[in-house]
Amino acid sequence: MMNIRYRTSTNPWPGFVDLFSNLVIILIFLMIVFVFLWTTTSVFNKTNGAQTVAQLRATNAEQAQTIEQMSLDEIEAKRLLILARHQLEDLEQSNTELNNELNDLDLSVTELITAYEAKVLELQSQGNDLQKTIADLNTQLNQAKLDKEKTAALELERKQLQDEMETQRLNLVEQLAKLQTALDAAEEKSRVQEIQYVEMSTRLNRALADKVAELKDMSQYQSEFYKAVKIAMGDRTTIQTDGDRFIVNSDILFPSGSYKLSNDGKKQLHLIANVIKDMEEKIPTDINWIIRVDGHTDKKQVISGTAGYKNNTELSLLRATAVANELAAAGVSPRRLVPSGFGDMHPVELGNDSAALQKNRRIELQLTNR
Repeated sequence: MMNIRYRTSTNPWPGFVDLFSNLVIILIFLMIVFVFLWTTTSVFNKTNGAQTVAQLRATNAEQAQTIEQMSLDEIEAKRLLILARHQLEDLEQSNTELNNELNDLDLSVTELITAYEAKVLELQSQGNDLQKTIADLNTQLNQAKLDKEKTAALELERKQLQDEMETQRLNLVEQLAKLQTALDAAEEKSRVQEIQYVEMSTRLNRALADKVAELKDMSQYQSEFYKAVKIAMGDRTTIQTDGDRFIVNSDILFPSGSYKLSNDGKKQLHLIANVIKDMEEKIPTDINWIIRVDGHTDKKQVISGTAGYKNNTELSLLRATAVANELAAAGVSPRRLVPSGFGDMHPVELGNDSAALQKNRRIELQLTNR
């Protein structure tokens, strides 16, 4: 909003005129005193008295003329100053009237600006309402378009499904016909196979009976094998039995992170090798038996850059292979030894403490049939 304000200033001209008049009067008085003093001094000069009097008279005449001219100038200056004062008063009056008119105009402009701002706010409000209405209409239009597109898509999908169902029905009829043909052939084949089944069942029962007898014999030799290992190992606590197998702690056989057998580990394996060699002589040749050598590790991951293996599974297989090779070197038939590595996939302890990790680092040996 435009705001116009005027401030009426004080008029300095009347004071200036009075000051100028006083200065002119003082100047004239000082000149008269000066002339009087100078004339008096010259008159009493004996040498130049007459000449001085004549000069004084001429000077007085000039000064009188000058004073007269100055008086006329003063009068004219007063007249001009009075005229200027009147003109200033007229200008002040005009300025006052102009200020009044400007104040009235300022008030009118203020009212117009206020009315304009109110109208702008009203139009802005109407514009916002129109924009909201347009947005709602656009939303409705877009929704209508989407509904139309969805309807068209659903109709197309319905037609596709109907065509697919008709195709599947025809395929099903064709498959049923093929199945019926196959069923007739299967019934004939079943009749023939039923005769063969009776014959195979008889042979299978005979083979199962032989296998059960073999397993009974194997169980007898397993018990004898574990008993012989316990006797051979004496009071050593590094080997423990667990069901149908015995477990050797890897920390006794191998240094940490290595698959090279230690000297103490080789000695213990030689004791076990002697027991296995005795079992080779006792178990009949018609029983196909083996010694499984299973390697296991803890769940600590292999250090990056380790030479020889990439993970725990490879380390466990290398250790199991080293045990099998040492047993073979001690005289056990290599065909009876089957090494395998399981890494950390089959822990016997689930804890994270050092004792649990140590139990999981192990070599398991099991006498079983192939």
